[in-house]
Amino acid sequence: MPDATKAERILVLCVDRDDDLGMKAGINTPVLGRKENVNAAASLALRDPEEADANAMFEAVRIYDNLKKSAKGKEEHEVATIAGSDLEGVEADRQLVSELTEVLEEFNATDVILVTDGYTDEMVLPLIESRVPVTSVRRIVIQHSKSIEETAALFSRYMKLLVENPRYSRMILGLPGILFVVLGVLAFIPDGLRYAIPALGVIIGSFLALRGFRLDKAFKNFLKWVRDYSPPPFTVQISTFSGLAGILLLLVGGYLGGTEASNFAGTVTDDILSHIPSLIGEFLSGSTYLIAIGMCTILVGRAVRWFFEHDPRLWRTVVIVAGVATSAVMFYQASDILINPEVPYQRLILAIIGGISIILLTSLSVIVLRRKYRSYFKETEEDMEDFKES
Repeated sequence: MPDATKAERILVLCVDRDDDLGMKAGINTPVLGRKENVNAAASLALRDPEEADANAMFEAVRIYDNLKKSAKGKEEHEVATIAGSDLEGVEADRQLVSELTEVLEEFNATDVILVTDGYTDEMVLPLIESRVPVTSVRRIVIQHSKSIEETAALFSRYMKLLVENPRYSRMILGLPGILFVVLGVLAFIPDGLRYAIPALGVIIGSFLALRGFRLDKAFKNFLKWVRDYSPPPFTVQISTFSGLAGILLLLVGGYLGGTEASNFAGTVTDDILSHIPSLIGEFLSGSTYLIAIGMCTILVGRAVRWFFEHDPRLWRTVVIVAGVATSAVMFYQASDILINPEVPYQRLILAIIGGISIILLTSLSVIVLRRKYRSYFKETEEDMEDFKES
């Protein structure tokens, strides 16, 4: 239960959400105190006698005076004015909350009597109630009814939005503007108005297509990417270029192998299934070396990147390059046997033995070099375990 002996601190709060006080009278908010609010309201009224916020401030001071006269017990009273922003929306609400917090730090109110111009109370009331209880709301309506004020304010807000917001002005103003310009140009051309309807159809159709497929947004994002593009490190560029070159070699190698196999299939007159080994051999014969070169190109590019980045994955990559290179020789010798079984198989055996020897020598060299240059590379625990197993 609240403490009955604790003094009630009532704050009479006037809210100027669109900051007419600052824009028209040049007065900084929040304005705290009776004298300060009277002077501020008078300054605003001198600048704009029809300003409703000046009348709301005077009303806040009047309520403050009445409360002081009829004060009961230990009640304390204060009057203040806070303002938002001429940008309205979220910016105005954030400014209101900031100034309300500043006022509450100076005068820790237990209750608030809110004074508004009638239009903004529904928007600011939840913001204030979330921080201090609002016990009363006083709406000031000057020279016109609340409904007319709200309608005029709503209409002016949307008109301002349509004119100043590029998102809507392009459609509401830009497209009709282009149409009128085209019609004006066609009017100066002999019989030009005959093409008015087709021209309008092309313009409107192009606009709808651009908006429908979001081509304007895609083009805008592309221009932003071009403007903000920053090249990656040169090691990444080398790796990327070698990767693209390697993929190109792989595709060309596959194409050449497929061409060889297709040409051979065109010469077959009997059952094609009986010539499957020869088809595989023709494909390997035409593609093996180029595919191997493509794979080595990709791996070498990565090896260069690992070297400059002090990455121990360089050593594995070197061994894989050696394995791919020797495997190409083995596959090519195997393709000769698949095409012509009478070819001696000794060359395939020599290729296998030579490949194993090369991979073994490469692995031993990598182990020695890895131990020697271990300080150059960033070894992880996993890498060290792998090294010990090797």
